[in-house]
Amino acid sequence: MKISKVYTRTGDKGQTSIVGGIRMSKASKRLEAYGTVDELNSHLGLLVAILPNGNYRDMIIRIQSCLFNVCTNLATDQSQTPLYDSAKLPQGEIELLEQEVDRMMKLLPEKQGFILPGGTQAAAQAHVCRTVCRRAERRIVSLSEEAQITPETLQYVNRLSDYLFVLAKIINFNAGVNEIVWQNVCK
Repeated sequence: MKISKVYTRTGDKGQTSIVGGIRMSKASKRLEAYGTVDELNSHLGLLVAILPNGNYRDMIIRIQSCLFNVCTNLATDQSQTPLYDSAKLPQGEIELLEQEVDRMMKLLPEKQGFILPGGTQAAAQAHVCRTVCRRAERRIVSLSEEAQITPETLQYVNRLSDYLFVLAKIINFNAGVNEIVWQNVCK
């Protein structure tokens, strides 16, 4: 798709169009939900940029593509506009995330306790992605209380935050960086 013009001036007063041409406030729950997913996608792009070539990069790029489907789903008022195929996640994407989580968990030593986000730059960025993903999930839940959202959308984002948590752990493990287990020093 060729982009011929970046600005349209149609949003200058705080309104935008969603799928189907419906106009709404840029402060709506719908825009907040898919805007947060878009923010997550940008953070994932930064993660890809700092990761060395390998399997994790390919998976993250796949996730970024799927997040475009999620955004299209969230940008569609299903009570007024039927979902396009591009708004649907490809079959098996949730299961793929689960398989990847299980595969990575088998490689990690068992540790108890909460960990402080950090470690390598890439692992720290994966933790940022995880927290933005959790916020996106909260925004999607909020939207789903008043609008129709496909169940797979919420499931995917929920599973994605689990994937990103384990990804941060495996990145640190592979780099030989020990995670810092939280200790309540603020007593």
